[in-house]
Amino acid sequence: MSKFILKKVLGALVLLVIGTGLTFLLVFSNTRGLVRQVLGEGATEEQIQARTEALGLNQPVLVQYGQWVADLLRGNLGSSYYTGEPVTVVLSSRIPVTLSVVITAVILMLILSVVVGVVAAVKGGWIDRVLQVGGILGGAIPGFIVAIILVFTLAVAIPLFPATGYVSPTDSVEGWIRTLVLPVTAVLVTSVAGAALQFRGAMMDALSQDYVRTLRARGVPETAIVLRHALRNAALPGLTTISLQTIGLMGGVVIIEKIFALPGVAAQLTTSAILRDIPIVMGAVLFTICVVVIVNILLALITGWINPKERVS
Repeated sequence: MSKFILKKVLGALVLLVIGTGLTFLLVFSNTRGLVRQVLGEGATEEQIQARTEALGLNQPVLVQYGQWVADLLRGNLGSSYYTGEPVTVVLSSRIPVTLSVVITAVILMLILSVVVGVVAAVKGGWIDRVLQVGGILGGAIPGFIVAIILVFTLAVAIPLFPATGYVSPTDSVEGWIRTLVLPVTAVLVTSVAGAALQFRGAMMDALSQDYVRTLRARGVPETAIVLRHALRNAALPGLTTISLQTIGLMGGVVIIEKIFALPGVAAQLTTSAILRDIPIVMGAVLFTICVVVIVNILLALITGWINPKERVS
């Protein structure tokens, strides 16, 4: 198991280097335009040159990236070009907001997709038909449309939940839950059905295997066959789908935070990208990659724990 974990961690580190490296190359491809935007259109050539050297942007991009990595290892992500505020300070108050949405959505997506997918595969009938229709609608309707519908129905027409804003759990647990209901629901509506369909298909395939017929012939209870044997073999494709959807979820959170006015990392990333406040953009990108990597490692560990053959492969 330790070799399996080490392999996943090394893969995650490679992904982290590639992701941040490519982002760094893209955002620093036009340093002159970047400095001009920071100083304003009225900046002189001398001012642009002086600021470029002060920010270290006159160095080759690879040298700048190496310096950024070295600073990162020392816990320094730089400071905002506009306010001078450290990136860690800017993001520290926003990370809990985004993590509240992402972690809650991933946990609920995992639970609901497994339960709905298994029930649809075993029971069939109207549950299976509803799941298939939901999968089509969930894949066809953009998340922001679902979010707007939820705001008009459950916040404006029927004021059950707040339409915007965020309450920290340290201030009020009830308020925290109420502010998360609509954003998390908007994420789940567009993601659960797709993952549940994967679990349904994998379960139906597992239940049609010879070993299941053998277990039934031996009189093994149906519940044990489904939960102890078939679900174990069906877990891999379902969890792989959830891993991929987590990547899309991080992109969708940008829109969700904007619609529900959540002060999270994604909303800050959008604002900083427009201003070309690159240190904050790199900090937000690093956070996003780390979330995706950690979720995928956890799902890989769950898969390896459920199905030992995955660890061997």
